[in-house]
Amino acid sequence: MLGSKVSLGEERRRVLLNPRHSCPQRAADTQKTIAPSGTQAAHEPEWAAWPDEKLLDMPLCDLKVDIEGSPVEAPIRQLYGELEAHRIIFRPHFWLSDEWFSPDGIPGVAIPFYMVHERLARLELKQMFEVEGGTSEWCMRILRHETGHAIENAYHLRRRRSRQRLFGRSSMAYPDYYTPKPYSKSFVLHLDMWYAQSHPDEDFAETFAVWLTPGSMWRERYAGWPAIKKLLYMDNLMKDIAGTPPPVTSTQTVDPLPQLHKSLRTHYEDKRRHYGLSHPHFYDRDLRRLFSDAPAFATNTTAASFLSRLRKEIRRKVAGWTGEYQYTIDQVLENMIKRCRELNLRLAVPEDQAKLDFTILLTVQTMNFLHSGRHRVAL
Repeated sequence: MLGSKVSLGEERRRVLLNPRHSCPQRAADTQKTIAPSGTQAAHEPEWAAWPDEKLLDMPLCDLKVDIEGSPVEAPIRQLYGELEAHRIIFRPHFWLSDEWFSPDGIPGVAIPFYMVHERLARLELKQMFEVEGGTSEWCMRILRHETGHAIENAYHLRRRRSRQRLFGRSSMAYPDYYTPKPYSKSFVLHLDMWYAQSHPDEDFAETFAVWLTPGSMWRERYAGWPAIKKLLYMDNLMKDIAGTPPPVTSTQTVDPLPQLHKSLRTHYEDKRRHYGLSHPHFYDRDLRRLFSDAPAFATNTTAASFLSRLRKEIRRKVAGWTGEYQYTIDQVLENMIKRCRELNLRLAVPEDQAKLDFTILLTVQTMNFLHSGRHRVAL
């Protein structure tokens, strides 16, 4: 992987006068998932029983789903409670769209459609190998981050000179890609991929999210880091606006689900195209070190079939260790499997050893690219 590409939401926010914010985040597979509510179960839509192929042809606007009575109601209530605990009057409004984002200038947050129905979450998992925000902890992390954008809009915080001096100017163009510095202590760590480093607005939103998180112990965790200055500033800033009604109270929405006429199939084709990769065969040498085309191993299992069998397990492990999207890693695996087939490589060591060696190879390659920034990987 490489210097990291900004998310789909960042690309789409550029069509507005000021762009819209969205964010990436990984989460452990063992975390508690967000379960459907009883209200949802009592009013199952017809498409909930459809096979994937039929469901994929449905336009997003015809899903007719709502936040009310859905699994995201509880996380939103929790978020409101966290704001209330700090005497912050502001409450972001929410609506459904095709991804997570907060439009610039609007004090609200869009939630992806798959978050409100288990059938849609299953389809998202099938299409993208994971559900962004699909666990309780993951969902809260994203909600806090997006609320950081929304509260800036609600109180015109970007206009403050002190904010601009500490975080940078919001007018700075969003890059197509950014090269994170994994060991930098000038930024907080909240979402994966060192997202605070991508833009001043993301730095602010990430800092707000860390500050808002109950039990984050940010004073202790970031003591001695340059990032502590941003957290202390955030603490004073939020105390300054506590008890004050926000000057911006618009409930405007951007790209609400009822206005999205593309089919689920087109949506996922576009999404996979954004997160997909085309890799050169620069890992041939490493593959030949792990596997062999020597006649002595001609009767052994082919490397291609071996990796295909372990594909899901390896993909999830590397995603958990590196924070990269499973879909992106799967594209690398696909290319490696294809290359093993073209080179006619076979196992030359016991399967357990080959599995360990290959998992390490894929992880090291991913981290090397992250650190070097020589390549570009879609977030």
